[in-house]
Amino acid sequence: MPDFSTIVIALVLTVVAGLSTGIGALVSFFTKSTDTRLLAGALGLSAGVMVYISFMELLPEAVRGLAATSSPLVAEGLMLVAFFGGIGLIALIDYFVPEDENPHEPHSFSELKEGNKHHHLKRTGTMLAVAIGIHNFPEGMATFISCLDGMEVALPIVVAIAIHNIPEGIAVSVPIYHSTGDRRKAMRYSLLSGLAEPAGAIIGMAFLLPFWSPVVNAVCLAIVAGIMVYIAFDELLPGAESFGHHHISLIGVIIGMALMGLTILIL
Repeated sequence: MPDFSTIVIALVLTVVAGLSTGIGALVSFFTKSTDTRLLAGALGLSAGVMVYISFMELLPEAVRGLAATSSPLVAEGLMLVAFFGGIGLIALIDYFVPEDENPHEPHSFSELKEGNKHHHLKRTGTMLAVAIGIHNFPEGMATFISCLDGMEVALPIVVAIAIHNIPEGIAVSVPIYHSTGDRRKAMRYSLLSGLAEPAGAIIGMAFLLPFWSPVVNAVCLAIVAGIMVYIAFDELLPGAESFGHHHISLIGVIIGMALMGLTILIL
């Protein structure tokens, strides 16, 4: 079982990643438009980090942990079941969230600000906050579990989750701010949606830590990999492409993978 200091650090990092939705809110308050090239590159970089870590670190580590108590073939089979189980978990959540209010469906800054002006902007922002909060539960658990496995993998994951939370903060704050003119309310809703991540971490900790073992850790790492791969392919890459800067998005993906590989090599 992880020691108390490791648990506290993991929880703090999860809070930091979750509250980065507030950065998105600040961006929406103080800019008339967002730099779509920067967003496309940042989302691509985040996707590259998540995909690289999932396939090059988390899944091999999961197989090694499972192989300690079973044959290599069984270990790989269990890893695959857990990996696709993680994908299925977040895909199921996506299925039950309406597409128009789903944070995994790209919403541009102008669309949020203008397109719904005459269509209950405040309700749009509120529902986005709820939807993002629901999605952030498994993301919080994923961040927390990765932090328990070591800082060399956890810190890039925290940064990647934080980057991908910034557009979510924009998505929540823009319609609320432009419907009420209240920056504090828009910021509050953005932060509350982000706080679902540490809430997910706490719930996951309450359920999993009493049963923590190398096998449980290995299964959780494979589930986390599935969640992150789904987020990368379903949210980050389509979101980056939606800004119309294909090559910048692709360069971001490649840079994210390269940085992750060099970081692991150096550390």
